[in-house]
Amino acid sequence: KLEKLQDEQHIEKPFDRKLMKFRFPERERSGKTVVMIKNLGMEYDGNALFKKANLVIERGEKLAIIGPNGCGKSTLLRLIMGYEKPTHGQVQLGEHNVFPNYFEQNQAEALDLGKTVLETVEMAAEDWKVDDIKGLLGRCNFKSDMLDRKVAFLSGGEKARLAFCKFMVTPSTFLVLDEPTNHLDIPSKEMLEEAIREYHGTVIAVSHDRYFLKQIVNRVVEVKDRVLKDYVGDYNYYLEQNLEARERELEREAELEAMAPKVKSKSKMSK
Repeated sequence: KLEKLQDEQHIEKPFDRKLMKFRFPERERSGKTVVMIKNLGMEYDGNALFKKANLVIERGEKLAIIGPNGCGKSTLLRLIMGYEKPTHGQVQLGEHNVFPNYFEQNQAEALDLGKTVLETVEMAAEDWKVDDIKGLLGRCNFKSDMLDRKVAFLSGGEKARLAFCKFMVTPSTFLVLDEPTNHLDIPSKEMLEEAIREYHGTVIAVSHDRYFLKQIVNRVVEVKDRVLKDYVGDYNYYLEQNLEARERELEREAELEAMAPKVKSKSKMSK
């Protein structure tokens, strides 16, 4: 019923009326160099996260930062955004038309509790029609009766999804994503994947969702031994080049297959 109602609505760009396809609003394209990291050193309480790490990110690259928990992935994003300063070395954005749009894990905490759901996204959107904004909110599971609800009365998951919608309407040339798929349902994830694939700017993403990374990235950087190890290829290429990572992936797949019969048997019993 919801899909039928959306099809009957007149929805202008950036949505395809039939498919409700979303596209990130973009600014004039950036220069070739988007991020330059040189001899990066970063320490917390005497513990080194990075030591003489180097990386250059260029326009149009869609890059995953991977590594174990606590290795400094989120810290690296904050360094790139200038929210933290390195202990040693340099982390710089390119000088020409680099407009970052940063999605943090705690993005929802920055929402104005006194605004409504619709007002929150309207304030971030440039030149968007109200129907377009409502369409995006609908794709992120905000029903029409929720649009006038104050942010203060939303659940934690609803706030996270609203922060995500606000992020998606902000024009940029550089998307910086820290666990963006948390709290998103499958249709919303698919919408994000498609939007990133069609985005002409640069993307850097940290995510535990390997399927998501496989859909969007063309380069992988692994945080390992306090440096940044570069794999110029998609996530499958990274697995091919990294025997240890490939073995972990096979173990996960085997665990999922082993769990599948149990799930099926439970569903049969419930019937």
